[in-house]
Amino acid sequence: MSKCLSSVAAVSLLAALTMVQASAQTKQVESVARKTYGIGRIAEPREIAGWDIDVRPDGQGLPDGQGSVKAGEEVYLARCAACHGEFGESAGRWPQVAGGTGSLGSDDPIKTVGSYFPYLSSVFDYVRHAMPFGDAQSLSNDELYAVVAYLLFLNDVVDEKFVLSKQTFRQVKMPNVGGFHDDDRETAERAFWKPKPCMTDCKAEVKIIGHARIIDVTPEDKVSRRGVE
Repeated sequence: MSKCLSSVAAVSLLAALTMVQASAQTKQVESVARKTYGIGRIAEPREIAGWDIDVRPDGQGLPDGQGSVKAGEEVYLARCAACHGEFGESAGRWPQVAGGTGSLGSDDPIKTVGSYFPYLSSVFDYVRHAMPFGDAQSLSNDELYAVVAYLLFLNDVVDEKFVLSKQTFRQVKMPNVGGFHDDDRETAERAFWKPKPCMTDCKAEVKIIGHARIIDVTPEDKVSRRGVE
């Protein structure tokens, strides 16, 4: 009987020690998790909401509001035209936001809202995060919807009566939606791959045929000049 009691006592003691050890480890983990190193604090929901403003192609993340092409013209002329031109043609060296249709395959591709962006969310998200330049995120939701609607109008994507909102967002199909493809180089370019590429002494002779100070790094003429053969 005494041996049985001793065995039970031993098992109970072992179980108690295990529980104490586990509790100590849990407290240690919690202590590390709570450690702040004396800087920062947990972000509040309203602060997180200020950064969580991205929009997906399906419209998820869109804010409440709406804006017409007509209202967008007023916003654009007041807040955007100084850099991007009255008709999106660009002012000075600032980016062009309209036109460029069919230019992406040329030697001088013009990437605009109409010629380049595959999804309306890309346009909306960029304007919402970064525009107007120097005063980003100063537009109200209605102004944001309106100016994006006007950009679509400048690129002949919508008509002058269009009103952009959560409800009409998914109706818009961007002209270059089919211009982006998954990266398929692993299969499309496999024939060009070499299992043992040359890494040293790959060319018998390297001859310098020009210097940057002579030919200029960005020559104004259209003659192709190579610096090394």
